[in-house]
Amino acid sequence: MDKKRMIRIRGANENNLQNIDLDIPRDEFVVLTGLSGSGKSSLAFDTIYAEGQRRYMESLSSYARQFLGQMEKPDVESIEGLPPAISIDQKSTNRNPRSTVGTVTEIYDYYRLLYARVGIPHCPNCGREIKKQSVDQMVDEIMKLPEKTKIQLLAPIVRGRKGEHVKVLDKAKKSGYVRVIVDGNQYELTEEIKLEKNKKHNIEIVVDRLVVKDGIQKRMTDSVENVLKLADGLMIVDVIGGEPINFSQSFSCPDCGISIDEIEPRSFSFNNPFGACPVCHGIGYRMEFSEDLIIPDKSLSIDEGAIAVPGWQSVVKPGSYSRSILEAMGKYYGFSLDTPFEDYPEDIHDLIWYGTGGMRVEVHYTGRHGSGVYNIAFEGLLNNVKKRYRETKGESTREEYETFMQITPCDECGGRRLKKESLAVTVGDKNISEICNLPILDLRDFMMNLDLTERQKKIGRLVLKEINARLGFLVDVGLD
Repeated sequence: MDKKRMIRIRGANENNLQNIDLDIPRDEFVVLTGLSGSGKSSLAFDTIYAEGQRRYMESLSSYARQFLGQMEKPDVESIEGLPPAISIDQKSTNRNPRSTVGTVTEIYDYYRLLYARVGIPHCPNCGREIKKQSVDQMVDEIMKLPEKTKIQLLAPIVRGRKGEHVKVLDKAKKSGYVRVIVDGNQYELTEEIKLEKNKKHNIEIVVDRLVVKDGIQKRMTDSVENVLKLADGLMIVDVIGGEPINFSQSFSCPDCGISIDEIEPRSFSFNNPFGACPVCHGIGYRMEFSEDLIIPDKSLSIDEGAIAVPGWQSVVKPGSYSRSILEAMGKYYGFSLDTPFEDYPEDIHDLIWYGTGGMRVEVHYTGRHGSGVYNIAFEGLLNNVKKRYRETKGESTREEYETFMQITPCDECGGRRLKKESLAVTVGDKNISEICNLPILDLRDFMMNLDLTERQKKIGRLVLKEINARLGFLVDVGLD
């Protein structure tokens, strides 16, 4: 090999290195391996990188060097053929299961800001672009509720913020309002309301209480305007006995009647309840019990131990409580515990797996406290195992149950980890999840060719500059 393309190290004694001589090829991917403490980091960082950085700094002016600090010369006799060097230090990753390359490099933070500022919201139901909603449109939508429906118009003045919010409650009281809803509980403002300082709270002022009927449009319009003024364009209609309806002066679908919350950077965070999928809580998958793991050999009968999950091995023992239930079910529904599990017809299989659906059977059981006859509705093997797992306190027992579970993508978000409202916001016809799934090179090309309006370019100019710089850095250091 050409000696000009080598880094020649002679007499390296840094830390635990002992007079090491080594030639390392230039422009190659070189890996240093060895036992812990053998000197890998001392050679790579404390010797080679330290000398490369020291030489680079010596090339700078004395004025520039005073701001960078003085680097010590490593304990080495000589290093030849050393080019300018950069170092990518080892960094322990976050154990949070929600963390990704995007969140660790902070690129995702800028994408959340980009989508919040220039993203185009769409209806999560029909896909139509959502635009601002006027006061008259809100009143018309409320008036579509059945006549005599009781409603409360709520102004959400605090949404997911920590603090005691004493000033907020005092201001509401001085403004003449009587009631507030704090974290789902209604209070009179004359009461003493104490909130935990370090917990996130939601506070809604009850602006008006109405019954839907003809002739209330004027009063409702005035109240809606008051709500929107208090809550910066947001309103919640609390339908007594029904689901609450969210309204926003910013975003609503005229076809489906769906209103979505104001778009904020946290709307695209899977670490925040305002953006995370409500089913999987932002992880993207769920641990579900698998029938193939709970009953691994379906050629066996229940009597032969087909059910392998903890707590159900006792079903093979005569006189056990679990066996008494299954025997009573077998007698009532006409099946035997000696039959191979795979030979059960579909209705019997579903009966054992999902339960009787509330239908009770007469179970004769003799325990330590005597005999008895009990009417029991069997909850099903699946629900029983879920309950045992949920209620168990021992960590080792939980881990044992988890061996009978498999990871499945979340049914609600399809593994994309965000609320459907957040996934319906696009930039360049792609939502933020589609952006995150692109390889770095493809993502850089997409960003370079992103077609935005002049207004979007002005708003997102600095954010786009930061994203492109970070993507370029990942490509330049070979991490694409």
